[in-house]
Amino acid sequence: MKLRIRNRVLVCAAVLLSTQAHGSPAANALDLLRQSIQQMGGEYKLRQLQTVRFEAIGYRNALEESERPEGPYIVEYQQVSESLDTQRGQWKRKTEMRWQVQPLFNSTVTVSDGAAARNSNGQTVAGSSDQLRQAEERLALGPERILQTAIVAPDVHTEADLILQGVLQHVVAFTWRGSGVHLFLNSNTLLPTAVEWKAAYPSDVFWSVWGDVTTRVCYSLWWLAPNGIHYPLQWDTFRNNLPDTVLTISPNDLRLNVQLPADEFALSADTRQEFLKRAGKTLDDRPLGLPNRPAQELAKDLVFIPGAWNTTLIRQPDGIIVLEAPISSGYSARVIEEAQRRWPGVAIKAVISTSDSWPHIGGVREYIARGIPVYALDLNVPILQRVISAPRTFFPDLLARAQRQPNFRAVNNKTIIGEGPNRMELYPLRGETTERQMMVYFPEHKLLYGSDAFQRDVSGAYFYPQTMWEVMHAAEREKLEVKKFFMMHVGPTDWSDLQRVVTQAQQPSAP
Repeated sequence: MKLRIRNRVLVCAAVLLSTQAHGSPAANALDLLRQSIQQMGGEYKLRQLQTVRFEAIGYRNALEESERPEGPYIVEYQQVSESLDTQRGQWKRKTEMRWQVQPLFNSTVTVSDGAAARNSNGQTVAGSSDQLRQAEERLALGPERILQTAIVAPDVHTEADLILQGVLQHVVAFTWRGSGVHLFLNSNTLLPTAVEWKAAYPSDVFWSVWGDVTTRVCYSLWWLAPNGIHYPLQWDTFRNNLPDTVLTISPNDLRLNVQLPADEFALSADTRQEFLKRAGKTLDDRPLGLPNRPAQELAKDLVFIPGAWNTTLIRQPDGIIVLEAPISSGYSARVIEEAQRRWPGVAIKAVISTSDSWPHIGGVREYIARGIPVYALDLNVPILQRVISAPRTFFPDLLARAQRQPNFRAVNNKTIIGEGPNRMELYPLRGETTERQMMVYFPEHKLLYGSDAFQRDVSGAYFYPQTMWEVMHAAEREKLEVKKFFMMHVGPTDWSDLQRVVTQAQQPSAP
């Protein structure tokens, strides 16, 4: 048999199709699941499958920070090593990541006995509750266990057949840990085509923004393993109908029921204790700012709050403006509390959101729920509309509990806010890679906020000269006189520093 392996994302588009049901939905479901178990290798072999280890290659689309929300997306290439023990509920995934503007980055997540740890480039810290949840999803809903998880679910039943990938699929539905799960079985082979579930990830800096998240994993490139178990080698993951990741397992590096090292899933006592102390905490619980970097006044009544994502408070004669609404609704509530603490009785008259990157807009819902106007780039209004309309049934915030229409003030050219020493001017960047970002200029202070066009790496060096040039070019285009600048991830810095780096980047290459 000749296999053609297509190097593309497998699109999972479903069209509903009504069918004539026979028997009860529960009985039909159990019958289908038993047949599917037989097709995968039989009940005995699947129950005896205790450990899995594989090597894989793949990629992740940077949905959260690509140039445009609808793509094309920046691609992060991955080399993956995964181990799991299905009987003890243990899981480990090591990922080597590389993408265009950053060097090789290693990350390992280990889950064992209800705790998670994450090691990044050699440094181990406690993992998050969402990493534990995702490991539990992998163990229960992955190809090794999905059929057995479904067959013991008290509410397992069939739903109407549908067409998926051009093929009639039988649909088995059930509830797992509060999440509705749908399993699609190929009507010809009865092997799992895809599994889909809905959950929330409130401590994930990317997916927490979207509240309820629907994940669908499509399985293809099935392989007959030496022990007679049929196993899919390609996994295409879609989240909220967006192409998230593609993983392709090497058949030569797939090991079933292999003996794993005794310390494969070991967690130190300190890491486990730290995880248990943080268990259940979400991004809403994140404290304001950083304990080792206190807020500072860049000018009178212009307060810069450093953090994983920086926020700035600006007092004007008629009210307060918040620059950026990152992370989460709970974090925005802390920013609002800080503004009220500094200037009691002074109303917040607006918030400015300068980018479409998901962590940057994660807190905008709190301001909308309080009736505060939102200044945003015209191109970013659609994604902000998506954020505020996203359902939040698992972890409702203030806006979910009391719906309110947003007051968006779209910026498509120079826009002036307020008067006095802290008067602000908003300018779309309109660069090739900064198309969805805008600058904020304080003319009285000759101070420029450049959104998140570029950052510094771990060594302190700037690593994206293209966007640095675009910020400089935009400032020149608008004839702005800048002495200092700051960014979402860069503190106050001399403008000459930016000019120096851009000049160096344009030097001729060495022969």
